[in-house]
Amino acid sequence: MVKMTKPPLLLTLGTAAALVAGGGAAYWYFSQPKAGPGDMLLGAEVIPQNALMAVAVTTDAGQWQQLRQFGTPQSQAAFDQNLAQLRDRLLTANGFDYQKDIQPWVGEEVTFAFLGNNAPFTAPPGTTQQPVVVVLPIRDGLKAKQILESPRPGGGQVNERTYKGFQIRETQTAGQGYSATVLDGKFLVVTTDPKATDQTIDSYTEKTTLSTIPGYAQALGQIKSEQRFGKVYINLPAAAAISAANAGKTLTPEQQAQQSQGLAAIATLAPNGIQFKSVSWLKPDSQRTLEVKNEAQLMPSRLPADTILMVSGGNLQQFWRDYSQGAGSSPITPIDPKLIQEGIKSTVGMDWEQDFLPWMKGEFALALTGAPEGTSPNLPFSILFLTKTNDRRAAEASLKKLDDAMVNRYKFQVQESQVNGQPVIAWTIPQSGTTINRGWLDGDIAFLSLGAPIANAIVPRPTQSLQDSAAFKEATASGLSPNNGHFFANVDQAINSKRFPILQLPPGNKELVAAIRSIGVTAAIKDNRTIRYDVFTTLQKGNSPKPLPAPTVPPASPTPTP
Repeated sequence: MVKMTKPPLLLTLGTAAALVAGGGAAYWYFSQPKAGPGDMLLGAEVIPQNALMAVAVTTDAGQWQQLRQFGTPQSQAAFDQNLAQLRDRLLTANGFDYQKDIQPWVGEEVTFAFLGNNAPFTAPPGTTQQPVVVVLPIRDGLKAKQILESPRPGGGQVNERTYKGFQIRETQTAGQGYSATVLDGKFLVVTTDPKATDQTIDSYTEKTTLSTIPGYAQALGQIKSEQRFGKVYINLPAAAAISAANAGKTLTPEQQAQQSQGLAAIATLAPNGIQFKSVSWLKPDSQRTLEVKNEAQLMPSRLPADTILMVSGGNLQQFWRDYSQGAGSSPITPIDPKLIQEGIKSTVGMDWEQDFLPWMKGEFALALTGAPEGTSPNLPFSILFLTKTNDRRAAEASLKKLDDAMVNRYKFQVQESQVNGQPVIAWTIPQSGTTINRGWLDGDIAFLSLGAPIANAIVPRPTQSLQDSAAFKEATASGLSPNNGHFFANVDQAINSKRFPILQLPPGNKELVAAIRSIGVTAAIKDNRTIRYDVFTTLQKGNSPKPLPAPTVPPASPTPTP
């Protein structure tokens, strides 16, 4: 039985090897081993600029073994099964063994990229997949030449052609076409479309690759990591264009002139999960700039420890301004800000930007919290909103106007009561039992809660706060201090516990989510064009990985019918 501990992405190496099986020595020219990867993706000097996404993963077996230790028994088994299937389809079916035929010559990491549709690609009939480019660095040229030129059984019909002086070998295997070439003896490039190979060669020779994108190298320089597991780059304008097209939308000239340039991340493995250091940046010529303020400090200490989901920020007014500007240039904004404004206007007759935002220049948080003990099972949670005001007098006037709207429009009863010595306003409809509470914390933090009554848990401050909870500390342990806010999800409590039916996922996602304990994000604005994010996903610790199932040759896929 062959023990397979390499990542699924690397299994495409088998197809790459099949392309060159039986090839002539003149095709391969290998230079000295390339230096190890720097801060950029190792394939950044090869991948075309129009790539929608590029992902690089390590070839270190030890790190993949560590990754396979995470999860539940069910998620571990599903992950191993996927690895075995990919191994059999791409390696075993072509007569290759990773440890013997690929590992001896491949470099430290392998890059996968999904190209945009700027060129007339020739996807297989009946498919709409974006072309994929795989960049395999050649660490040992002599071993690669010796292994890849050895005859192999099967592999399909191989055709050869030349483009700009680079010899290309193409084949059709198991219903899928592949194209491969070697660039200056440094990289083996495999694509799923011949035109993608040509475009990659064009980008490589004309130096129009990821490495030359404005701000790319500088941005990745901010997220260095010694023991990185993988790297990711997302072309935000291209991704927005593809998403709009898939949704049947047409981009306006303003939307086409996206001001966000890219998003990049580096992943490292930790004993209790996966750490991502991320950075996003604006185009050098963008008219929009960022206000460099990182003033989020209080909100986690004002939320109860049993908070399930939360998002916080440093300045609600500034956040709304940035969100509105971004929505105007993006076709895929999750919530249209105009809908929020129109909703507030139609429900309570007030203007969000005139009646509320002027006094909301401080920190804010929106959270989903668990219900206190003894609460009716019909109210398992509460939605809680907090914002620090810069003008309490203006805030009181707006909130009094809101009280009147609830009475006049919806016949709520508005009453003041005392909670732990502090005044709290309650809006109630006796017939339905619906209760909304509002009040003040520390004299300048307004709060509003809907659902289970939780005023006792937060007024005047929580006995046990989210900031002090072990789950929050673990998920948000970040070097970004000061910061501009957090996102936190206690996945164990939100989904895995099945306490909240509205948060349950479709069956197909349950195994993956069951392996996650929590997710934490910390954000900080580094300069007027760059935002940093630290993301930590804590994972269940599973059993020691077992050997994968024995290799089997899968049945050939049917040839697609035009």
